[in-house]
Amino acid sequence: MGSCDRFRCSCWAWPCFGGAQAATLQGRYVAADLARESDRAQAIASVVVVGTLGAVFGPVLTPWEKRAGQAVGLDQFIGPFFFAALLLLVAMAVIARRLHPDPLAVNGELDPHAERVRPLRQVRISAAVIRSNRLATLGLVAMVVSQTTMVAVMTMTPSHMKDHGQADLSAYVIALHIAGMYAFAPFVGRFVGRVGQVPAVMVGSVVLGAGTVVSVVAGYVPSLIFVGLFLLGVGWNIGLIAGSSMLTGAVPGNARVEVQGTADLTMSFCGGMAAFASGFVKQAWGFHMLANAATLLAGLLLVVAYTHSLRTRLAVH
Repeated sequence: MGSCDRFRCSCWAWPCFGGAQAATLQGRYVAADLARESDRAQAIASVVVVGTLGAVFGPVLTPWEKRAGQAVGLDQFIGPFFFAALLLLVAMAVIARRLHPDPLAVNGELDPHAERVRPLRQVRISAAVIRSNRLATLGLVAMVVSQTTMVAVMTMTPSHMKDHGQADLSAYVIALHIAGMYAFAPFVGRFVGRVGQVPAVMVGSVVLGAGTVVSVVAGYVPSLIFVGLFLLGVGWNIGLIAGSSMLTGAVPGNARVEVQGTADLTMSFCGGMAAFASGFVKQAWGFHMLANAATLLAGLLLVVAYTHSLRTRLAVH
């Protein structure tokens, strides 16, 4: 397969896989639809933790998938895409067959008159719903900051380690980082349910900030970069679960699905822009400035969450 053919295949494949990723992100909200308020974070965490399987087995199976693709006459780079598409079709079939009745139907929150043909209009309406509710706004900010901070630093970590002669360790650092992102989700879910969503967001912002600070000071000490990226993954996990449960519980049921979609769109867009810009920032000002900017974002999240908590306490008294 020539380079032009690969490019044409990519033009078709990436939008399809992007749509599938959007659907899988929404899966965590489906788990929360039938959960009690006190159990919502644990329900979301039960879906997030399954991502550990893909994160672990995806890289492990890739060489085998390349060989399997070549064995049936495909280009070696097509094999992983083929198996990923096959697994997505299996997931679609399982959901279509087993997810009955629809959780929203059980809750009585299906809207047969909802407009589905003007997505930009729905985004504007959903954004207005989020802005009108401080708790929903905080949930969205927690998700966006956690995603942006994590993606920006993680993306440039292998390049940063290469600059310090540690390229052979970068794969292990990213593996530990991914474990921090997903493997502790059940514990994070219980933690959020126990301490509350706003305090959990504050804790998540502190963990994110600790991860970026440790990554900056790691320098020529490889063990510190392991610690920094692990903390970055755990902080992302806390921010995502606490922010998602907060957003879900703060908005009316008839607007919940659209709001959730708009929140994920915003989070993914900001994460994508962070990944795109991180290389330019590192090239122009260095990895330390990139991580310092991420630390500042985490600090701003802490301030916003603390301010919300303080206002709530003052309103009660």
